[in-house]
Amino acid sequence: MKKLSILIILFVAINVSAQEAYFTSYNFIVEPSQQNTVVKLISDYFTANKTEGVTVSLWENHFNDPGNNFTHMIVFSGSLDAMGNQYSNDGGAEWMLFMTQINQHIKDGFSSSMGRRLASWGDMEASYPVQNYYIIQVENSNAFRSAYEKYQSSAMRKGWMNMYGAFTTGVGPDGGSHWAITGHKDFKSAMGGSSAILTESEKKTRDKAWNTFRETNGGAKLVRSGTRVMLGMW
Repeated sequence: MKKLSILIILFVAINVSAQEAYFTSYNFIVEPSQQNTVVKLISDYFTANKTEGVTVSLWENHFNDPGNNFTHMIVFSGSLDAMGNQYSNDGGAEWMLFMTQINQHIKDGFSSSMGRRLASWGDMEASYPVQNYYIIQVENSNAFRSAYEKYQSSAMRKGWMNMYGAFTTGVGPDGGSHWAITGHKDFKSAMGGSSAILTESEKKTRDKAWNTFRETNGGAKLVRSGTRVMLGMW
């Protein structure tokens, strides 16, 4: 698959059933008047030309800070073999036509990244169209992974999920080496977070586990966060 010269990104959602998966993501900027056209072009192309074993998802970057203000992201995720097959295929005439058409409606590229999902919690087969994402600078990857997985494994889940992973390329100057995503079924759930659905006893258990995570994660700092909304998945 030829390099996506105009869709250049930062972040990702991974939508495969296995715990560990691979992804590439491309962030770009679309004027509001062109959004419907871009969504239709992407939907038409990947409905007919998706690589087996690869999930394609398109997102609107809904809440973001001024340094992270791209409008859309497209994410490719799957096993290592499936992703390798996608990028070894040049796409032929259909791909070239798609790129020509979509270039006419995208204002600019923004950034791109590649990496892995390391683990997830919750029902990954359910739909979570509103997702809060977090970019994290991690000093000790092994300590962070152990502490994060212990914390998430202790959390109650009622209608939401969490997943996390690491970037292998595309790390920005802010040093964000890892990412985490919490998925929700609607904006109400995303706004309320887990606290809105936990009992007081569950909150105390969660808070205790969070304090343990902070003390044992080996050094981690939040460098960016935002909320994205799903526009389509193929």
